[in-house]
Amino acid sequence: MSTETASEVVHREDTAAIATLTLDSPANRNALSAQLVGELAGHLTDIAADETVRAVVLTHTGTTFCAGADLAESAREGGPAKGTQRLVDLLRRIVELPRPVVAQVEGNVRAGGLGLLSACDLAVVGPTSSFAFTEARLGLAPAIISLTVLPRLTDRAAARYYLTGDRFDAVEAERIGLVTMAAEDPAAAVAGLADSFRACSPQGLAASKALTTTSLLAAFDRDAATLAERSGILFASEEAQEGIASFLEKRPPRWAEP
Repeated sequence: MSTETASEVVHREDTAAIATLTLDSPANRNALSAQLVGELAGHLTDIAADETVRAVVLTHTGTTFCAGADLAESAREGGPAKGTQRLVDLLRRIVELPRPVVAQVEGNVRAGGLGLLSACDLAVVGPTSSFAFTEARLGLAPAIISLTVLPRLTDRAAARYYLTGDRFDAVEAERIGLVTMAAEDPAAAVAGLADSFRACSPQGLAASKALTTTSLLAAFDRDAATLAERSGILFASEEAQEGIASFLEKRPPRWAEP
């Protein structure tokens, strides 16, 4: 089954009990716009009610899986509040989905995109993939995405990459626990996982996933509101406004100038 239309930015295609959702907004590097988040959430809602689907593969077109927040749209919306709530709801929807969700990535993942990646149960990434928590360089912090990211990382890895914004590769992402595996052929590796999912019962998959996500969902209940408030304060700050402006204008922020 395919539900693709000309104007959509998230496509769904079902093959042999696996629903593949493809992020297809390369013009803004698959940023978390209201349209992309809304369409992705809608597909996930449909899949939750579709008993023919055994698992979900989340992938992308272009060279970037997801670049994070759509900062230009946030400015047009008068601040980050709407986008933040959309992201919280989307991440929780992935975690709560009673189907395994596998990220299949061959490209760049930045900032909020890492929260999306980490919400998936498994992540398979190719050799050209790269990753960076760039928020600190813009006067921000990876607040909301910490709900899904921090449980994946060691404390030392989180400190290193949160505090530097440095880029790292697929091998390092696997070493620190951010992804399940770095593979020369991500599609082939995901196809192998799909075979495994098809060997499992729907009830068994749902019940087993629930065991692995209990602590994640508890963190949403406990911390999401506080982290959203913290994110809003940061976005409204003078430093963050300079950082966002520098990003949109493609120049270094004033504190990074030599």
